Amino acid sequence: MLTGRYNISLVIVSLLMAMLASYTALDMAARVAAAKGRAAFWWLAGGSIAMGVGIWSMHFLGMLAFRLPVAMGYDLSITVLSLLIAIASSLFALWIVCQSHLSWRRLAASALIMGAGVCSMHYTGMAAMRMTPPIRYNPPLFILSVVIAVAASGAALWIAFHLRNRGAGVRRLRAAAAVVMGLAIAGMHYTGMAAARFPANTRCAMAESGVTTGWLALFITVFAGAVLSIALITSVLDLRLEQRTAVLASCLADAKQELQFIALHDGLTKLPNRNLLNDRLEQEIQNARRERSRFSVLCMDVDGFRQINDAWGHRVGDALLVEVARRLRASIRTRDTLARLGGDEFVILADVGEAGDAVSLAEKLLTAVREPVVIDGRQLRVSLSIGIAMFDGREQQQQGDLLRDADAAMSHAMALGHNGYVFFQSSMSDDAQTQLQLLHDLRQAQGRHELVLYYQPKYNTQDGAMIGAEALVRWNHPTRGLVPPGDFIPLAEKTGLIFQIGEWVLNEACRQMSAWRDAGHTDWAISVNLSALQFNHPKLIDMVREVLAQHSLEPRYLTLEITESTAMRDADTSLVILEQLHHMGVRISIDDFGTGYSSLLYLKRLPASELKIDRGFVRDLTHDTEDAAIIAAIVALGRALDLKIVAEGVETREQQEYLTRLGCTSLQGFLLGRPMPAAQFLEAVSVPGRTWERIGLLV
Repeated sequence: MLTGRYNISLVIVSLLMAMLASYTALDMAARVAAAKGRAAFWWLAGGSIAMGVGIWSMHFLGMLAFRLPVAMGYDLSITVLSLLIAIASSLFALWIVCQSHLSWRRLAASALIMGAGVCSMHYTGMAAMRMTPPIRYNPPLFILSVVIAVAASGAALWIAFHLRNRGAGVRRLRAAAAVVMGLAIAGMHYTGMAAARFPANTRCAMAESGVTTGWLALFITVFAGAVLSIALITSVLDLRLEQRTAVLASCLADAKQELQFIALHDGLTKLPNRNLLNDRLEQEIQNARRERSRFSVLCMDVDGFRQINDAWGHRVGDALLVEVARRLRASIRTRDTLARLGGDEFVILADVGEAGDAVSLAEKLLTAVREPVVIDGRQLRVSLSIGIAMFDGREQQQQGDLLRDADAAMSHAMALGHNGYVFFQSSMSDDAQTQLQLLHDLRQAQGRHELVLYYQPKYNTQDGAMIGAEALVRWNHPTRGLVPPGDFIPLAEKTGLIFQIGEWVLNEACRQMSAWRDAGHTDWAISVNLSALQFNHPKLIDMVREVLAQHSLEPRYLTLEITESTAMRDADTSLVILEQLHHMGVRISIDDFGTGYSSLLYLKRLPASELKIDRGFVRDLTHDTEDAAIIAAIVALGRALDLKIVAEGVETREQQEYLTRLGCTSLQGFLLGRPMPAAQFLEAVSVPGRTWERIGLLV
């Protein structure tokens, strides 16, 4: 018998190739299992080729590592056949491990089939040497190699099936499993080689005409390594792309979900907003009609919120709304819907069909909100005004009707003194319709030139000279007549129309002041009121600057009046806005002084030029010593801060004389002149000898 020997270097290379092929097989199994549709087919095809080339190259390198004392060669066609058998076996293996289940019976059958394929590859490759006389095999070792092939195939299939999914540390497990599988595959090969017996007169028929060894080992190593490396690199890149795609898809899904949440929920309280409320209300109406049931809609306004928000600022106001929302949510059942429509208005869709149950729920809500709220160490108290509308199943009753009815009932609850509830009655819809019509007319008032400015004169207390006027907007309605601002300004603020109305007022007042200045009244100034919404508008400074430039009016002719509550709502922000106006040259007046909650620390920093005493203190001045004391304190404060003091609402000579003695700088009121259009204003104030005494005689 011929005795063979092994090239240790090639043996080691074959072992490494077996491990690399095993790792590639495990990775391909994972890729095929994860792929869908046509991509799964291509991964199965490519993976089986890479895996088959790897296993076959290990086998062929092992054969090349074996040396006999005769010339060696290989039949090309038989060698290619062994490669195809390796690829087919790999295809079968990958297909098996990508099934959803791998029972023990299927595993055993698959191990036999794949083991037979591996043995066929090995012994077909051995036959490619075309030895004469033929190779004889030691039966025990031959049987052992078959057993090893079947066992290794079963182990490889089981490992690949359980490591096909991704997870933490799975790559380390695959690497360890690849070492075990590589050793098992190599063990089968070298056991089969050990079973081969070569007689002493053996010669290789392909030594001269077949594929000679030469550089074949290097070529196979490079070729197989390249195939396996390309497969692994492609797998890694595809995995990274898939992971990035998954991350992007997850981010997009999260962003979509967040956008949907934002579109349907209130940003502050996270409660459903009007859009989601309308959808749920429509569903509730359909369910109630189908099941012939009833439910209730409760519209709520937080009494006292606006005062707290004006006094302590938006941060405290927002915290208060969040706490109110929490209490309301805790007071209803999970199947009920609590929504915030904006500001301090909330709505509840309650699965309550009886008026008595609706009353119980309303009282529960009133009790929950009535408890004091502590924010930043301040104990704040608010209450609710609740309007209740019942869905009774009428076909003509729609979601808009329910909300409008509940809102109308809420308005009546507020008018009755707050902290209570009112059921909707049909008579209330007339008031709601009136408000809607008024809003419709107000939207067209400016375009129809129905808004007009009236001017009320202001006089110096020292010499009785007129120092300017306050511009007051009026609405000359075509059917209602002259509508006072108290009837439409709140509606304008609620709907946002206050911005365009306020801009028109400022523009018209500056135009009129420019005309008066050109007429020689250079010692006058015009006062214009700013609402809280206007004052906080981001384009206020630019608007004032543009209006002054448009009418070529020096800023000193314009005085902007803001209420004390507006100035103190967010004192730091107010300070920035007022300083910009002050640096522009516009004068600042703090209106309704004494009715808010001023901080002297901030008040002395505000660049105001005057304080305006609220008419409420002037009304009972001569009969109420407390009002007199308050006015005296305001005058003293103004002197200390070097501010002018303006008193409004002067209607009697006694008030005029008393305020003059206290030290007020200027006065305005019905005693001195009622608000009037520009043409009448100029005529009235131009009366010769118009002094305090003359005015007093006229009165």
